[in-house]
Order: sequence, then C-alpha cells, then structure tokens
Amino acid sequence: MSTKHAASMTISEMREFASFSAAEQRYIRRSLDIGLGRQDAFKLWARDASENAAIRSQYVAYQELKVLRSSVPSETGFESIESFIGKLTRVAAFDLAQERLDSFSAFRFLYERLLGAEVRPWLPSAFCAAAALPQIRPSRRKMLLQSLSEAAATAPGWSDRAPSFYPEFIEKEAA
Repeated sequence: MSTKHAASMTISEMREFASFSAAEQRYIRRSLDIGLGRQDAFKLWARDASENAAIRSQYVAYQELKVLRSSVPSETGFESIESFIGKLTRVAAFDLAQERLDSFSAFRFLYERLLGAEVRPWLPSAFCAAAALPQIRPSRRKMLLQSLSEAAATAPGWSDRAPSFYPEFIEKEAA
C-alpha cells in the first residue's frame, strides 16, 4: 500500500473518530487503554468512585479479549461460532450497557481496534445480539439497533486492512 493511501486511510479514521460524541470518544480511548493494556486506566480516567468501579468492571469484562483475539472463526465454517459469538456478545453487551456508545459505528470503531480487522464480519451480529438483550433499556435498544445501517448489516465483504489510528488520552493544558 502506498504511503499516500495509508495516510489517506488514517485521516479517514481520524475523521470518523471526530464524528463521535465527546462521551463516545472518551469511552473509546479509555476502553483501548484497558483492552490493549496501554495505560493505567484508574490513574488516567477515574474521576470519582463510580468511574473507579466502572473501570474495575471493564477490566474484568475485558479478560475475554485475549481469547477472542486468538479464536476468530473463519467466515465460511461453523466450527467454534458458538463460543466465539457468545463471548463477543457478552463483552459487547457490557460495553453497550455502559451507555457510552450510541451507534454501531462507534462500536465497530472500538472493536476493530480491540480485536483486529479479522473481527469485522462478526461485529454486526454481535452488536445486534448485544443490543437486543433485555439488559439494555428498551429506548436504548431501539436507538442502537436503528444505528446499524442496511449496508453494514448486509455487507458482501469486509476489508482486512488493520486500523492505523488508535486514539489516546490527551491532557488538557493548564490555562
């Protein structure tokens, strides 16, 4: 891939991230710190006791990520779908229940970074399964499910290009 094309794709990813709400951006950055082991999320993200508890719960939920990364099934076979999609749905449901991700786009952006490009074909079904669970409030369930476009739900193929932009915590400068 040419350097120009790679730079263009990175800029496209940055634009997509910029289109998310401030709460979604914050949650995605925090989730990447937790899921990829980049930073101590407690020090960086916890502003109060409830956020401290939420981060602790997220660390527990994200224990599955290591297994998920190494067990993405092939698109054509039916072997290991049950254990993979079950675990992926459980982790996705945790994230959606936090009420910080408001769309499939934000969910997909996060998960293709947490798990890699090869997970893309599985994301619409995991998102739908998690969003439809009774643990998600009915009004949120409706909003989330409506955010999945027909094009994303019925895509005939997915890119295997790895994401290149991984947003990180940006410290505000003192005025």
